Amino acid sequence: MEAIARSLDSSVIYELPSVVDRLDLKQMFDREQPVQVELGSGDGSFLVKFAQRTPDRNFFGVERLLGRLRKLDRKGRRLELKNLRGLRIECSYFLEYLLPPQSIEALHVYFPDPWPKRKHAGNRLVNERFPGLAGKVLRPRGRVYLRTDDTNYFDQMRSVFAAAIGFEELSTPAELSEVVTDFEAEFLARGIPTLRAAYQRLG
Repeated sequence: MEAIARSLDSSVIYELPSVVDRLDLKQMFDREQPVQVELGSGDGSFLVKFAQRTPDRNFFGVERLLGRLRKLDRKGRRLELKNLRGLRIECSYFLEYLLPPQSIEALHVYFPDPWPKRKHAGNRLVNERFPGLAGKVLRPRGRVYLRTDDTNYFDQMRSVFAAAIGFEELSTPAELSEVVTDFEAEFLARGIPTLRAAYQRLG
């Protein structure tokens, strides 16, 4: 079956054929090339810019809120981005049950909900289970890129990866850091710094 060709008028949003079968990423893009995923893509401000700058990669944005996903769709269609797709689903479910093993070049998690109350901290996406799940879907030498403005959450992110087997810490590449999200731009304008971390799966 040939990859799905999409015109400017067709939606960037991908409709799941099944919520229990793992995705066939080769059928989702016009060209077969490495795939990167943003978990919690928001309005797509980062993903659209990065997909436009990096045409030799395919990008998948996962977002729970339909209104935000529609913004990603509008931006992607306006720029005629053939290497961009979006999906409405919970990020944790998508990561654990829908991505094929060793299929992803990079995972991006930028400014996830910090769940600041201690009793809600278990709801955070980047928790003790996250490195293990990420390690299963990443290719050897695949990377996880994290950003937040919340110091407590940042400490947790670094702690869970420090305790994880099979990852090494890296610096975030400058060409990636300079692509900011809309949230990030607002925070920086208010003098709130971005906290970044990056990890590579050992191959």
